[in-house]
Amino acid sequence: MTKHDLIEKMADEVGISKKKANDAINVFLDSTKNSLKNGEKVTLVGFGTFKVVKRAARKGVNPATGAKINISARNVAKFKAGKKLKEAVR
Repeated sequence: MTKHDLIEKMADEVGISKKKANDAINVFLDSTKNSLKNGEKVTLVGFGTFKVVKRAARKGVNPATGAKINISARNVAKFKAGKKLKEAVR
């Protein structure tokens, strides 16, 4: 399912315009992104939790040349599925 598909489904099921559905999804995405950017986690009970974790620096290999490279530390977004979501996809 793409963002466009989600917008259409949301508009049809809730009975709102596609523009309002698009705006609602964009607000959710922007709010989630900003919360993660500020180091906060976002929890949707029953669905899951988005959080930021620090990935340590490590050594890697360039697959094209085989040369060893240093990969710097960075923050990455992680998602952990909630109980209801896990049960739904079993």
